[in-house]
Amino acid sequence: MDTKKLRQKILDLAIRGKLVPQDPADEPASVLLERIKAEKEQLIKEGKIKRSKKSSKTTDTPHYQNVPFEVPNSWVWCRLEDIVCELKYGTSEKSSSVGKRVVLRMGNITNVGTIDYSNLVYSSNDEDIEQYSLEKDDLLFNRTNSSEWVGKTAIYKEEQPAIYAGYLIRVRPLLISPDYLNTVMNSGYYRDWCYNVKTDAVNQSNINAQKLSQLMIPIPPLKEQGRIVTEMDKWISLIDIVKNAKDDLQTIIKQTKCKILDFAIHGKLVPQDPKDEPAIELLKRINPDFTPCDNGHYPFDVPSGWIFAQGKCIFASMRSTKPKGDTFLYADIDSIDNHLNIVRPKSISVSLAPSRASRHTENGDVLFSMVRPYLRNIAMIECNECIASTGFYVCHSNGTLLPRYCLNMMLSDYVVNGLNHFMKGDNSPSINKSNLDDFLFPIPPLAEQQRIVAKIEETFSILDSIQNSLEA
Repeated sequence: MDTKKLRQKILDLAIRGKLVPQDPADEPASVLLERIKAEKEQLIKEGKIKRSKKSSKTTDTPHYQNVPFEVPNSWVWCRLEDIVCELKYGTSEKSSSVGKRVVLRMGNITNVGTIDYSNLVYSSNDEDIEQYSLEKDDLLFNRTNSSEWVGKTAIYKEEQPAIYAGYLIRVRPLLISPDYLNTVMNSGYYRDWCYNVKTDAVNQSNINAQKLSQLMIPIPPLKEQGRIVTEMDKWISLIDIVKNAKDDLQTIIKQTKCKILDFAIHGKLVPQDPKDEPAIELLKRINPDFTPCDNGHYPFDVPSGWIFAQGKCIFASMRSTKPKGDTFLYADIDSIDNHLNIVRPKSISVSLAPSRASRHTENGDVLFSMVRPYLRNIAMIECNECIASTGFYVCHSNGTLLPRYCLNMMLSDYVVNGLNHFMKGDNSPSINKSNLDDFLFPIPPLAEQQRIVAKIEETFSILDSIQNSLEA
């Protein structure tokens, strides 16, 4: 279930009069709009608000010929400026890490119409505090942001006293439900409107107060607004429960995969077969001078037939190479697909070859990043003639390991966390080649490696199916 799409569908039904039934006994929205106009005129007369430059005193209800979509008969269309008493830009003064009053910025406006009170800044300017203080149920409109998020809007519920910064506009509704207006201003209809009216500059888009004032709003009767808000609360609460459950399940799937890899390298994922050739025999055949480590120094117990061996005993020495021809395939950190744990090499012109492009690789090699924060960037090369960055350790088996077992072993918490202890450096901490050369790896018999790989692929396939269904 896609909770984002479901949320948008509920919002879409709400602003079209399809979420709750209409009640013929409700006072029509046209009457409500007349009351709002009368209230605005009174506030203007008392000097509490100013008349919009482009508006004029009138008691006539406007009838718009081209409305965005049809609404029930008891509803009415109007512009945002008709139902608010102000659209006011925020303070332009620089904020501080401490002060008298919280200053809400565009980063505090979430993408679902709420306010995030983390990463706060403050102001001690008394004039700004008086002029820009928020009142309960004010809406904050983000006038400048990326093309995707310009116009995101949230409702202030007086969680703590606050003012607002210059990239925001304060929208103060008059006699209508602020929660209903916030529903409209988080709908798909509204997002499409923002996309169509925004102006674009370098790396940012803008919607000014004048454009915002012309936003067309579908207004239901006041009582129906209340019913819509109540029903929306129920649906959003349910959607949040589903989303949290999905997030929890995603976490459980990730933890389960880690546990499966842990079982695999401890010899607990598949049964042992006494007929399998012990790993030590294979190692001695590959290198007659191989000497196993003292059992007393093994990191953990492994089954009979397994053995611990240092990286330099199971991986061939890394080789350097130089790019040839006009172009070559190059693998760096950005080439790693961490979801599938495969390398997606880039085609690079030899004339633009990075100085770090020198690691020779072959099909089936496993690249292990030696630089934090990329230590978990681990993936398999599935092509020949690819040159890797020197930031990788190339795990090229000397015949001791099957490529897929090697990949799963290197992805295990035992290997990643174990090597993490060797990290050194302040600005760009890293491990070095000798750390991997000397690290002790658990090696099963080759036949058992095949059974382990098959079992991992079987169980991961089931878990991936569950994960894909969550994302559908």
